[in-house]
Amino acid sequence: MHVPRAIRGHRFARLDVVAGKGLWIVVVALVAGCSAGAPGPHAGGSGDAGGVSAAGEAPSGRVAGDGSIPEGQSISLDDDQHAAIANLDPELLAAVRKAAAAAKSRVEFRVTSGWRSREYQQRLLDQAIDLYRSEEEARRWVHPPEKSAHVTGKAIDIGPTNADDWLIQHGSDYGLCQAYANEMWHFELLTTPGGQCPQPQSNAG
Repeated sequence: MHVPRAIRGHRFARLDVVAGKGLWIVVVALVAGCSAGAPGPHAGGSGDAGGVSAAGEAPSGRVAGDGSIPEGQSISLDDDQHAAIANLDPELLAAVRKAAAAAKSRVEFRVTSGWRSREYQQRLLDQAIDLYRSEEEARRWVHPPEKSAHVTGKAIDIGPTNADDWLIQHGSDYGLCQAYANEMWHFELLTTPGGQCPQPQSNAG
């Protein structure tokens, strides 16, 4: 079953990928142009990170854009001109960069989704509702803007799969943890460096 990339979470095959009835349903992310602070459709965050004005201007201290990354593409952790990177929580970004440097000899981290504007997150939710024909079901996979950690800049989706595997094994050394069992690419700062990660939630619901 084909699912628009804009509702996934991972840009190689995710954004908010759903494991449903034996099938991996990939919910993907589209592109637009707004700005706020955000982690993906799941955990925490008030989501009240602001947004780009109608004129397309970013709030003070933020890079303009909605944070979307074209389907099938990824960006570098060092792409500070892209809103998906520039508008991330500084502590999260620093932790992921440290982890990437440590893993560099074995795997390269690529960002498939980072910060998202409230408007972009809402579009993802709307697409999920269209897909599942149910708002209740859609919210199991895609958080509304006010609950999205991507919107607050406190979540990041990493690829490819070997990078995810590395982070799942070693991410806690940097405070990074897999937040959802059905999204191996979605990481948040959920422990102190060297601490123990909490058990991933089954899904965003």
